[in-house]
Amino acid sequence: MRIAEMDWQMVEDWARHDDRAVLPIGSTEQHAGLSLLTDTILAERIATEAAAPLNVPVFPALPFGVAPAFAAFPGSITLRVETLAVVMRDLLDSLKRSGFRRILVVNGHGGNVSAGSLTQEWMMDNPDCRVRFHDWWRAPATWARVVATDPNATHANWMENFPWTRLPTTPAEGEKPMIEPERVRTLPPFEVRTLLEDGSYGGRLARSDAEMQAIWDVAVAETRALLDAW
Repeated sequence: MRIAEMDWQMVEDWARHDDRAVLPIGSTEQHAGLSLLTDTILAERIATEAAAPLNVPVFPALPFGVAPAFAAFPGSITLRVETLAVVMRDLLDSLKRSGFRRILVVNGHGGNVSAGSLTQEWMMDNPDCRVRFHDWWRAPATWARVVATDPNATHANWMENFPWTRLPTTPAEGEKPMIEPERVRTLPPFEVRTLLEDGSYGGRLARSDAEMQAIWDVAVAETRALLDAW
């Protein structure tokens, strides 16, 4: 259940008998012809669909993450690593005060790895709580399905091209040579923009909606299983 559909008394009542909650986190950054909020859209939708049958509260997605490589692309916003850590700690502290002790963080952005480290540090200070940091797209079953569909899966290519991340201006097809992510990580932002041009790391732009839905179904089920196991 989305927190947008609850008031504070409903949350208080829920937490009395179930201390699970879901916190999606994403990013606002260039994704070639896809939405700037691709990582946020995917994290929040995965979280919402996974939690729906269990009625576990899902909080709004944090729409900003660590994305310095894309700073030269207009519309991209990046937090500093230390800023994300402070924000995550504040969010987890707030969730605990609300009565939640088992928190699933559904992450949609690879640059947010520091947030995963913070959750472990936070549990050191809050041993009565449990936090799972879940990179939805590279969880074992989901990633196996991605690779089986097309091993050239990377930033802003077909792997993130879902009906809900496309724009009216998103090209329907296309392909470009692959660029190694490690190469991107060694460059300052203006050189990253020159290297990537449109922003994609390469490969095919799109695959069929049926293939994408099959991946999505695995990702939702795998995320739900983490909540169900609690």
